Amino acid sequence: MSASNPRIVVLGSINMDLITRTPSLPDPGETVLGTSFTTSPGGKGSNQAIAAAKAGVPVSFIGAVGDDEFGETLRRTLSSAGVDDRALRTAPGSSGIAAISVDDHAENSIVVVPGANEHVRGLTDDDLAVISDAAILLCQLEIPLDTVVTAFEYARSRGVVTMLNPSPVQDLPDALVAATDVLVVNEAEEARLGNRVSEVAHVITTLGARGARYRGSESFEVAAPRVDAVDTTGAGDAFAGALAASWFDGPRTAVEWACAAGSFAATRPGASTSSGTRADIDALRDAAAG
Repeated sequence: MSASNPRIVVLGSINMDLITRTPSLPDPGETVLGTSFTTSPGGKGSNQAIAAAKAGVPVSFIGAVGDDEFGETLRRTLSSAGVDDRALRTAPGSSGIAAISVDDHAENSIVVVPGANEHVRGLTDDDLAVISDAAILLCQLEIPLDTVVTAFEYARSRGVVTMLNPSPVQDLPDALVAATDVLVVNEAEEARLGNRVSEVAHVITTLGARGARYRGSESFEVAAPRVDAVDTTGAGDAFAGALAASWFDGPRTAVEWACAAGSFAATRPGASTSSGTRADIDALRDAAAG
């Protein structure tokens, strides 16, 4: 596998995002008037797969959509971004959805209903073959946890680098921590996981507009390029996808590039639609360096 063009497999969620924009996010029990409503393909797994593919590396996706009207749209979204969708299942019932509210300060709140993502239980022989052919397996926690553990243990046995974005954050079983090579967390997730973070060889902590911190073979922080943020919904997923796409260039280069990818995504609305191409990311990184 070429380090400059690694094949990435993303095992994770795919949702239809239902997005409302509002001047401010409501407090509990409060009703606020929104200013717009849109639908946009999302899901952390799909977002990260699309971000990696747009960054210029081959990507395969393992997951599930429903047999509802959203399912075919979500499948087309992956394939049109250049993601190999042959391991995407169709399950009976609804596709996953995420209800997202974004305010005028680019802050957001998200409620996810898993739908078909709950059907990603167990891995077929075809799924395992896709994983064994990868350089990196990237997962999140919007699908059943047992499936992620099985996939990571199998990937490890085949020499595939395992990269985990543990979101939504929860207690991690020992087997998953032991099988994780790279952990990608935000500050709240890092605090929630506590000492478990120190058990992973490479830890990248995103710091929002401040950039990211790396702890592993060395320790350092990288500043993010300054941008005028429009919507931060997809920034973390763009960061993770770009990190996976550039991981074999070394941690410092990968984190710098991922910071530029996350910043670029924050300048555009939506989740999967906000990630940039390799040229977009390079241009922002170069402009910030200059």
